Order: sequence, then C-alpha cells, then structure tokens
Amino acid sequence: MSDDKHFFLREPWIYDKKVSRPIRDDAAGGFETRSLHAGFNPMQNQNDFRSFVPPLVQSITFPYETFDKIPCPVYGRTRTPTNTVLEERIASLEGGESCLTAASGSQALFNLIFTIARPGDNVVTSLNVFGEGYKQAVTIFPERCNVQFRFVKDPADAASWDERIDEKTKLVWVETPSNPCLFVTDIQAVADVAHAKGVPLMVDNTTATAALQRPMDLGADMVMLSISKFMAGNATILGGALVGPEPLVEDIRWNTTEFIGAIMQPMEAWMTLQYVETLSMRMQRHSANALAVARYLKAHPKVERVNYSGLEDHPQHALACRQMSGHGGLLSFVAPGGMQGAATVMNSFKRVVHAVTFGTSRSICMHPPTITHEHLTPDERKAAGIDDGLIRFSVGLENPEDIITDLEQALAKV
Repeated sequence: MSDDKHFFLREPWIYDKKVSRPIRDDAAGGFETRSLHAGFNPMQNQNDFRSFVPPLVQSITFPYETFDKIPCPVYGRTRTPTNTVLEERIASLEGGESCLTAASGSQALFNLIFTIARPGDNVVTSLNVFGEGYKQAVTIFPERCNVQFRFVKDPADAASWDERIDEKTKLVWVETPSNPCLFVTDIQAVADVAHAKGVPLMVDNTTATAALQRPMDLGADMVMLSISKFMAGNATILGGALVGPEPLVEDIRWNTTEFIGAIMQPMEAWMTLQYVETLSMRMQRHSANALAVARYLKAHPKVERVNYSGLEDHPQHALACRQMSGHGGLLSFVAPGGMQGAATVMNSFKRVVHAVTFGTSRSICMHPPTITHEHLTPDERKAAGIDDGLIRFSVGLENPEDIITDLEQALAKV
C-alpha cells in the first residue's frame, strides 16, 4: 500500500505576506478568451470528456482505481469534474491561483471565516457590505464562534482601517463597489495597511466582477463572489466562489466544506460556465445602460440623491475610474417622501421588477432598509447612506430608453 500523504489531508493555511501570488500560465490571454477557454479545451481535454462544451457530470461519487489509489474528485460534497472546470475558469478571470465554489456568496464568506478564524480572533471590515454578511458579522460569528468584527469609522481613510487592525485580526474584508450605496474603497491603500500588519485582504468583487475590476492586481489576497448576481446574470443560479492561494482554498475545501457541505451543485456550475462566456459583453451593456439611467435620475427634480460611481460628482469617481474599467450595472437612488415615497415608486413600475437580487438581465428594484439591511440599526443605516427612501436599482439589458420611460411614469406618482 502507498505511504504517500493523501491529497485531502491539508494543514491549516497560515498567511505569509512574503509569499507572492504566482503568475498564471494563461495570464497573457485576453479576458474574453479566458472566459471561453480557461479550465477546458475541446482538443486538449478529449481524453477526459471528448466534448465540444464542458460536460455536466452529475455523479456524486467517483470509483477508486485500486484500493489505495483514491481519485480526485472522490465525492461530490467537495469537488466534481464540472465544478472543477468552473473553478479553474473563475480563478483565471480573477487572476488568482485557485478557486472554490460554494452554495452562495454568503456561504463562501462563512466558509472562509469559519476556516481561518478561531475564538478570540477578529475580522476588520466596514458597514459597506451586503446585508447577509453584516448579519454574520454582528450576530452569527460573535455569538456562536466568539469571532468579533471591527467596523472602521471612515472607510475612505486608510488610517481608519489601520487603527482597527490588531494582533488578533485574521482578515480585512472590503466590498467595492458596495451594495447598495456603491461606496468605492481604495483597494491598494487598504491592502498596504493590512499587509504592513501581516493580515490578508479579501475583496468582495460581486458588483463589478473581474470583467470590470481585478482586485488581486491591486493587492488583494482573496476575492469573494456571489455567482448568483452579474456573473450568472439571469437569476437562475445560486452560487458563490472564493479565489485565493491554493493552500487556503484547499484548506477550506477539505477542512470545512468536506464536513459541512453546502456546495454549488454541478448543474448550477455547468450553467454558469455557459453564462460566463458572455460576461464581458454583458457588463459593458449593463454599464452603458446604468450610466444613462444614472444621468437621467441625477437630472430628475424629484430624486434626492443618486449613487453611481460613473457620475462625475460621485465622491469616489476618480478612484473608481482608476481601479475599474467600467462602473457596472448597479446603482441606487433616494425617492422623495421616505419609505412611503419609495413604496409608491416601486409599486408603480410597469416593466421594472420588484425582487430580491441584482445583476440580472432584467431591471430589478429593491428596498434595502426593509429587505437586505433591516438588521442594521438606524444609526448604522444612516452612516452607510441607507436612507428610508433608498431604492436599489439593478439596471438590466433592456433598451435604456424603455427603462427610463418606466422610471419617468413611476416618479410622476410621487
């Protein structure tokens, strides 16, 4: 029998700022090319699948070749051939060494923190994060795992991040642009602060995707994604991903996911592979449509504020232009009349759909104070810019004139 250590016996990952990110073999290829070819090539993978498109492998278990020769994948709770192709493709698009898919973006965040933090440790972040992540930060991890979250006072100031990091900090977590107020954080500045204190930086890149922003090129050590949003793009997929160093990814895979499950299913992974092929084109159209809508809303006399980094008067417009190649399809605006005004506008839409997600081909609206960020205190919502009249607006792929027409008639009702 073999004395070799099995591939699934992984030591806990320890961050070392001296270890640089490896340059990928496919780094020279264009983004659109990697969206189509990374992880699977019909000619090179003929012996594996003999298929033009990446195959859907629905099996949950994989036969041993011999008694002591264990296959990888071995069981569907940790990895499948279809998920492996998607993970390689996402890692390539983000420019990372390795990738792990999860049942959702929230699950990817949970698995990361559950893996690297221990009771008494802390994570440094800001109030500019998605609502479910905030719930993990203020309730789930502190109460159940004794892992605390420290919120910076001024996320635009690198010194504010620096003062919250201490010897127990295991991770700095940034979401940029943020949901729902599109706050843009300086990734390079926060990375420099975190690394100076020996702490890794994770960036949630869900809103921009790698088509518009490459956090690892700006100093991030990890990237988290909700595949359910712009990456899949049509509200048919529930999934998440984490990109980072191979030792970290495999630590999460074999020491956390293996035992708690909650993976992205092969069917969802296979469908995502098809959608990712058009990600670059879709994000260009989302960005163009969102800019047109944002400019219309900015000029509307009833709209109190518009949050979109593509507008020249956005507080971080110059920063967004430096670290992003486009501004994406998500924006938010404040309707007059507070919560009742927002309700009136949203109930008056004829084409825009009222639903809880964003990043879909259809335009969607949602009210963050009562749906996604209801767990924040009133003072925290105020600090994060989440007014009672705030409407999160995910601009779809329709003709922009039709989106604006629907906005026009809805705003006329308040």
